[in-house]
Amino acid sequence: MDSIVNRLTEIEDAASAIVRHAEEQKEVLDQEYDKKRKSFDEELEEKTQARLNAIRKDLEKKTSALLDSQSGCSETLIRTLQEEYEEKHTEYAQEILRHITEV
Repeated sequence: MDSIVNRLTEIEDAASAIVRHAEEQKEVLDQEYDKKRKSFDEELEEKTQARLNAIRKDLEKKTSALLDSQSGCSETLIRTLQEEYEEKHTEYAQEILRHITEV
C-alpha cells in the first residue's frame, strides 16, 4: 500500500513539475508574442505615417499648383481690365453720363 501511495505522490510531483514548466513556457511565449506585436504595431505606425506624409505632401503640391494657376489667371484678368480701363475710361464715363441724363 505504501508503494502505491509513494508512486501516486511521484506521479503528482511529476505532474506538478510539468504544469510549472508549462506555465513558465507560457509566460515566455506571452513575452515573445507581446514583443512581436509591439514591433508589428510600431512598423505599421511608421508605414502609415510615411504614407500619410506622402499623401499630404502630394496634396499640398497640387493645392499650391492650383492656387498658383488661379492667381496667375486672376492677375492676368486684373491686368487686362486695368489696361482696358486706362484705354477706355473716358468713353465709360461719357456712356454713364449719357445714361443718367437720358432718364
